[in-house]
Amino acid sequence: MKTKITLTLALLFCFLTNANNISVSNITLENLNEPDWVQIEFDLSWENSWRLNAGPSNWDAAWVFIKYRVNSGDWMHAQLAQTDFIAASGSTIDISSDGVGAFVYRDSEGSGDLNLQDMRLRWDYGSIDPNDIIDIKVFAIEMVNVPEGSFSVGSSTGNEVGKFYTFLQNIPYNVRSENAITIAGGVGNLYYSTATGGSRPGDQLGPLPEAFPKGFNAFYCMKYEVTQGQWVSFFNTLTASQKTDNDVTGVNGKGVDTVLNRNSISWEEGSASATTTSPDIPLNYVTNKLLLAYLDWSGLRLMTELEYEKACRGPIAPKGNEFAWGNANIATNTYTLINESQSNELVSNPETGTGNALYASTNGTPTGPKRVGILAASAVNKTREETGGSYYGIMELTGNLYERCITVGNPEGRAFTATHGDGILTPSGDANVSSWPNDYNTGIGYRGGSFFNGINFIRVSDRYDAASVISIGNNRLGFRGVRSID
Repeated sequence: MKTKITLTLALLFCFLTNANNISVSNITLENLNEPDWVQIEFDLSWENSWRLNAGPSNWDAAWVFIKYRVNSGDWMHAQLAQTDFIAASGSTIDISSDGVGAFVYRDSEGSGDLNLQDMRLRWDYGSIDPNDIIDIKVFAIEMVNVPEGSFSVGSSTGNEVGKFYTFLQNIPYNVRSENAITIAGGVGNLYYSTATGGSRPGDQLGPLPEAFPKGFNAFYCMKYEVTQGQWVSFFNTLTASQKTDNDVTGVNGKGVDTVLNRNSISWEEGSASATTTSPDIPLNYVTNKLLLAYLDWSGLRLMTELEYEKACRGPIAPKGNEFAWGNANIATNTYTLINESQSNELVSNPETGTGNALYASTNGTPTGPKRVGILAASAVNKTREETGGSYYGIMELTGNLYERCITVGNPEGRAFTATHGDGILTPSGDANVSSWPNDYNTGIGYRGGSFFNGINFIRVSDRYDAASVISIGNNRLGFRGVRSID
């Protein structure tokens, strides 16, 4: 079998400009135990890695998963075993309980570039014939650990629309466990205001079941919004019918193959591969149906709006009108973009001593989202404020593109559970997780604002669109995936 296997390096998640340059290389197969399993060996590296024992007490990580095909057939998801893996010196490997993928991260406190060599994951390949020719792709996504613990949602002094609060006490609501939460009028209950103007914060009903992910339990969150390059990597592993179903250039997306609001993805129907000239710019125009397919394929899930607020502020007490970097101070001058659409796209005039974010006042030209990690790379001082980072080091949770979140504001959202994708789509290219929104739209809300929005919409606690139903692609909507920790 070993002499027949060919190795194909994936179009990597997190390209050169995703701030930290994650890379998989030197893929080989070792220790064939025919006819059951084999070890996949590879090197993994990324820049600006960290692990902290104080403060946020968290780390960044790579979510690694593998696709394969037999005799140039359809790409399939590789099942990883809980045993016979080898972590490189200085690293830890956690195989997910379902075998869909693995988290790789530092094994001790430290920061800086991380270069891990000769790592091995065991692939249980099952019934593949030893004479088959196998192609393998190893994918890696940068993630950030959000530790277990209590936190608060909403604010008491801000004027955010639809913000959470503790009923009658007018203070933020403290999430202390994953137990069911009552949403109703009554002292001590979670509540939020009714709709104001055109806002859609939700139906004010509950309860929020125990199975709904509330953010108390630990989870991993993608460090950046999903990029066009990541989407192309996903799309190019699909079958012909699945490609047609997941075409962001078709009627369900932006509707054209030309560049539109910085979306440069192009696919000629029937061709083998899609392309993009802007792999590091976050993906817009993707519908909820399509993004759920991506999350299923990659073994992730959507975050809930409670998890969104924890990812922003951590255990720190909420402040009125704050942004993801922890206060209400924000840049207001129009940014000047240099190296447009290149791997080193930067803001040449970021503000200092205040929070930087991509929203209506700063957006500049060209209009549309900017490459992921741009503010961290552009910041004069690498503070949380100037980079726009969250308490845990997650980027662009305020502005750039809206975050898709499972809402607490309607029954379809409240029925969501922490079930992850299994790496496998239906033959037509849809997600197959039954507890996810089954009409793809009702149950998903929108938080954090975008390049298009004014200052009110990009605040952490603002819930103007928390229970909106949007069924078409939109140039302001992005997404990122999360995964609960087993």
